[in-house]
Amino acid sequence: MPNKKSRSPFLKQCFVTTAVCFNIIGQGASFGYPAVLLPALKSKESLIPLSELKESWVAGMLPLSMLLGFLVTPPLMDKLGRRATHIILTVPSLVGWFLIIMATSVAEIIIARFLQGVSVGILTILRSALIGEYTSPKNRGAFLTTVSFSQAFGIFFVHLVGSVLSWQQTALVCVLLQYISLIMIMYTPESPSWLLTQGRFDECRDVFHWLRGDEEDDELNAMIKARIAFDKFRTGAIQTKNRFKSLSETIRKKEFYKPTILMFHANVIQQFSGGTTMAAFATVIISNLMGPKADVAFWMLFLDTQRITCNLIAVYIINNVKRRTMMFSTFGLCIASHIAIAVYVLCRLKGWSYDAIWLPALLVNLQYFSVATGTVPLPSIIAGEIFPLEYRSVCGTISLTFGGIFTFLVLKTFPGLMDTVGLHGTYFLYAIIMSLNLIVIWVLLPETKGKTLQEIEDELRGKPLKLEEIEARLSLESNPVEIYKRRVSERRCSSTLTI
Repeated sequence: MPNKKSRSPFLKQCFVTTAVCFNIIGQGASFGYPAVLLPALKSKESLIPLSELKESWVAGMLPLSMLLGFLVTPPLMDKLGRRATHIILTVPSLVGWFLIIMATSVAEIIIARFLQGVSVGILTILRSALIGEYTSPKNRGAFLTTVSFSQAFGIFFVHLVGSVLSWQQTALVCVLLQYISLIMIMYTPESPSWLLTQGRFDECRDVFHWLRGDEEDDELNAMIKARIAFDKFRTGAIQTKNRFKSLSETIRKKEFYKPTILMFHANVIQQFSGGTTMAAFATVIISNLMGPKADVAFWMLFLDTQRITCNLIAVYIINNVKRRTMMFSTFGLCIASHIAIAVYVLCRLKGWSYDAIWLPALLVNLQYFSVATGTVPLPSIIAGEIFPLEYRSVCGTISLTFGGIFTFLVLKTFPGLMDTVGLHGTYFLYAIIMSLNLIVIWVLLPETKGKTLQEIEDELRGKPLKLEEIEARLSLESNPVEIYKRRVSERRCSSTLTI
């Protein structure tokens, strides 16, 4: 039984992580809210008329405005700090929920979704950095797994509340998530890593000891020593290398463009696999697949529960199965389930009279199983492994941007596709898109499980480092400047957009 002194830092790390998780749950609620909002606005009793075009903008505005959040996050994090940025991003989300509660037109709802999207974009980049910088290496992996779980729970939560309350009342309940997070943030300290970059070493020590106790001072002292050396190096260095030439050389490196292309295609599959559309249009999909007699609210909550359960199972499976095996089996199952659903719906439209609920239920559960165990969590894991240390922040930003673009495209075009080609045509199209992208991944993706980051980088490059390059890297291992840069890079986790 751990004593109080050893237990206290862990509980404090739990507290700061919980503050982040409440915001992530709110983020998941924002993604899942259209499944509650859109059917209500399209009903005959609605006082706010909703056209097909406006419906697509209500669903697609959030991921589109996330791109703005991606752009403003780095300067906010660097200039104002992690804690201040966390407080700032909560404000537009709160304003967005209140606008929805009081909305009397679709335009007001779209503006609210824009504000929420900016907030979600900032949090998407900030969340892993916050948890990574607040927590001890011993528990950091476990704390980081709460990100995807919290977002999935947020989708489940908003669907659950929306099944018993009106869309305005559901928005009012969701406001509480951001309020709880905001109150908790007020009692959390600034990140010790950010205080270190500002040269506020005494504050950094105080916060580090508050979060981690006195047993990990070796890491703290090494980081402070390396930061001092880094500041001296940066002050005395003269940058003579042409930036355009440096960028051109970087783009041509296989270890840069191969993982970038790979994650581009992985993001396409992730967004077209069904996690995005089911979160926003669950009622439409389920009613078209299972028929008008199906209990849509029940199946929506059942699938959300399955997703949360499978997210937990995926942690164990991914840790014990090779990455390529896991990716191609789950992605292949997702494509197969899309084709099977499309064939089933088409057969019903052609007059097939078989109405047993178990068959469409089995098909949609297989799709959701593949989404929760593979197409959503795997790209995030692969991104953390294949991006070279030197370009991790750049590649991570590119990956997040592509994720936001494809989320917007999927949500913006889904209502139009449903009206023109139906659910079967939409799912056939999605299956074709995913199949083409999976071929590219088959060619480019190396096996990463059990390999060092350097081994993965060498495989992407197509050849190992030359002897002089290895010697140069080894000679830098004792350089405090390089130690500091590596520690900062390792504490920031790159992740793609997960829905």
